Amino acid sequence: MSSQKFGLIIVGDEILSGKRADKHLPKVIELLAARGLPLSWAEYVGDDPARIVATLKRAFASGDVVFSCGGIGATPDDHTRQCAAQALGLPLQLHPEAEALIRERMQDTAREQGLTYVADSPENVHRLNMGVFPASAQIIPNPYNKIPGFSCAGQAGGAVHFVPGFPVMAWPMIEWVLDTHYRACFNAIPFVEQSIVVFGAMEAALTPLMEQIEREHASVKVFSLPSVDHPEHGRHIELGVKGEPQAVALAYPALLQGLKSHGVQFGPEMVR
Repeated sequence: MSSQKFGLIIVGDEILSGKRADKHLPKVIELLAARGLPLSWAEYVGDDPARIVATLKRAFASGDVVFSCGGIGATPDDHTRQCAAQALGLPLQLHPEAEALIRERMQDTAREQGLTYVADSPENVHRLNMGVFPASAQIIPNPYNKIPGFSCAGQAGGAVHFVPGFPVMAWPMIEWVLDTHYRACFNAIPFVEQSIVVFGAMEAALTPLMEQIEREHASVKVFSLPSVDHPEHGRHIELGVKGEPQAVALAYPALLQGLKSHGVQFGPEMVR
C-alpha cells in the first residue's frame, strides 16, 4: 500500500437528487486496485459553489492525490473550474494548449456536420470557456472528444485532477493521470486482507478482541463486516485484518486464537 493517499470528489446535483446513479466510485476503486492502490476517501457535493470551494480547499490542503469528477463544463450549473481557482486563490485564464485542442475539436465537428468553422462565432467563443482554468493548471488529455481536463498542485506533494462527469471521458483520463504521474506509487508496498466468517457472535462481544489485536499489532487494521441476510452464509460476521503481508501473518493467527475463546463457529477463510 503506497504511502501516498488517493481521494475522490464527485460533483453534481444530479447525483444527490437521484436523477443519475454514480458510477465513478466503484470504477475509481477498480482502477486504483489494479495498480495496487487503495482509495482512502470519497465525497459527494452538489452544484453549490460555496460547498465546492470548501471541499476543494480541504482537498488541496490534504497532500492527497484527488480526482474530481464533474462540473467542468461551460453551462450555468458548472462551477468546478471557478471554484478551483477560488480555492487556490488564483486567477482564471484560458490555457493555450486547451484552447488549441478545443478549436481543433470545433473544426472537427464543423467538418463532420458539413459546416464552415467560424472561429469568432458567439457559440465557438463561448466553448473556449471549457479551457479556462486556474493559472498554472496542467491539462489532462481527453481521448474521447479532445476537450481537456486539468490538474492543479496542492500541498505536500498532492494534487487535484479535474475530469468531466461523463464516465466515457473521465475513466480513461483518470487512468492517464495514474499511469503518467503516479507509476512510482504502484504496488509500492504489498497489501493483503485475511479474514474468516464467524457464526454465533455479536460485534459488541468481539470488540475487545479487535481492540487488543490492533494494540498488539499496530501496523494492521482489524475490520468487521456483519451481515444479516447473506444468500450463502445467512447471519454472520466477516472478521479480519489488513496490512502488509508480514504483519498480517502475525496478527491473523492471534485473531483466530482469540476467537476460539469466544466459542464461535468458524466458516470459510478468505485472503485478498
